Amino acid sequence: MKAMDVSSLDISNFLPHRDPMLMVTSVMEIDENSVSTQFYISEDCVFLKEGKLSETGLIENAAQAASGIVGQTFFEKDDLEGTGNKLVGYISAIKKVEIFQLPKVGETIVTKAKLLSRFDTGEMTMCSLEAHTFLAEKLIVSSTMNFLIHEV
Repeated sequence: MKAMDVSSLDISNFLPHRDPMLMVTSVMEIDENSVSTQFYISEDCVFLKEGKLSETGLIENAAQAASGIVGQTFFEKDDLEGTGNKLVGYISAIKKVEIFQLPKVGETIVTKAKLLSRFDTGEMTMCSLEAHTFLAEKLIVSSTMNFLIHEV
């Protein structure tokens, strides 16, 4: 399926996170198997360390971006305000993470994620996702994580 352009979508309607924990500024594209997001690193980001986004911040960014792939399936396609549901997601395992560079305040990173596997139990979805984060087209993070996502 072709990726949907969702650049005007307010991602905060679909993630349980709020500032200062919201680590995705915008969704560039999303479909049932992949997502591409942007995050602008501002001076008030809680995950800064010596003027750079910390390792923890990079992992949280990848997790929030990746969880959108499965999370979107809990909403109706025309629910662009995110009012039809509330979700909670947990990182159940970080299988792999490699961090090659820490981006600085004022820079924008792009995170691209894809769904590796998914199992729906009826009450909860278990999934494995792979994410790659880029700074000016240079790979700075590669990760694979497992998630549990459910409605509340």
